[in-house]
Amino acid sequence: MSTAVVILNWNGRNLLEQFLPSVIRFSEGANIYVADNASTDDSVVFVQENFPQVKIIQNKENGGFAKGYNDALSGLTEDIFVLLNSDVEVSKNWLEPILEIFKNQPKTAAVQPKILDYKRKNYFEYAGAAGGYIDKYGYPFCRGRIFETLEVDHGQYNNDVPIFWASGACMVIRKNVYWEAGALDEDFFAHQEEIDLCWRIHNLGYQIKSCGISTVYHVGGATLDSMNPRKTFFNFRNSLYMLLKNVPAPNVYSILFIRMILDGVAGIKFIAEGKFSHLYAILQAHTAFYGNFKKIQSKRKRVPKNMKYFQLKSIIWSYFCLSKKQFSKLK
Repeated sequence: MSTAVVILNWNGRNLLEQFLPSVIRFSEGANIYVADNASTDDSVVFVQENFPQVKIIQNKENGGFAKGYNDALSGLTEDIFVLLNSDVEVSKNWLEPILEIFKNQPKTAAVQPKILDYKRKNYFEYAGAAGGYIDKYGYPFCRGRIFETLEVDHGQYNNDVPIFWASGACMVIRKNVYWEAGALDEDFFAHQEEIDLCWRIHNLGYQIKSCGISTVYHVGGATLDSMNPRKTFFNFRNSLYMLLKNVPAPNVYSILFIRMILDGVAGIKFIAEGKFSHLYAILQAHTAFYGNFKKIQSKRKRVPKNMKYFQLKSIIWSYFCLSKKQFSKLK
């Protein structure tokens, strides 16, 4: 089972210098690629001069996370793709247990390791933690992370379990399923496109797993900080895109309506906090959604009518009203 570890890079020379050595050291047997998204720094030359064993893929433009990976993966022949952020430190034997899952579970299409915080290595990291889930209205949450609450890792999520989405920070996926599901949606550009892909993988009848004995450490926010209004824009717009594409009929429009009301509540919260740029980002996100409604609606394919996609009716209610801030308390 051949494996390609593909690190998408854009002006990340310092990150490559810091984190690429661990990937090379602990990814025995895998082919390692740096897919460069038309960087304007010296990333490519740096890798060529210092890590000659790493293969370089040079994309013609910066198409963001989605197009960047689609372009890079289109020419690869390995059986397994590892989509790995440039700000991730991997650990010893991180890849082997994941590949064992693929060997023994043919219906498992994607796997993520346990993702811990590089800066606080005993805490789960925001982007994926120990596996992702989603509520009825499209809000993502994780084992080990709900909204801004990050749990300490006590080994409580070391078991391998089915999850709804695997993190784009470190997603391991079968090549044939990646393309069968339609790859990453380039209209998303960045943020939540991995959740959309995982949703489509479920629609095809495959499973997604979290591998608890595989650990990586993610810096997070290396591309867009969580307080960046641009990230707010992508998260709100792409969440609406994802719901329109994937929620089973006949509930899709009622779910979208409620989600838009909840977005309005989020906007009021931003006003109360004085974060007017984030309020403007929500308005921009909704405007973009309306403008692309027909295009995104046309992508509704292979949506099982009775599929239960959500693990919880409302994570907002559980978290803010019932004060259930740990995954283990959600029922």
